Amino acid sequence: MERKIALRVDDKDNVATVFANEVRDGDTLELRDKKGGCEDVTVTGDVPYGHKIAAQAIEKGEKIVKYGEVIGVATTDIRRGEYVHVHNLDALRGRGDL
Repeated sequence: MERKIALRVDDKDNVATVFANEVRDGDTLELRDKKGGCEDVTVTGDVPYGHKIAAQAIEKGEKIVKYGEVIGVATTDIRRGEYVHVHNLDALRGRGDL
């Protein structure tokens, strides 16, 4: 059976990018980092390929960090493994008001 993976690219990241198709609520992914670390995480929500999951619990108001860069702020508490997207993230990039 092929393992589904999510990759945490930078040590500062609190989200990981999913590199698997058809990730469904309750699936288990391998959460990998650039140092070779690997651990299982259970996904909350259906996650499209290339989208994000929380690599750790993120509190409401906390910055979302992807690829070592702040990309937004959590609009609600986000559990480890939960799908991170516009429903729980206020994006800080491309808004033109910063």
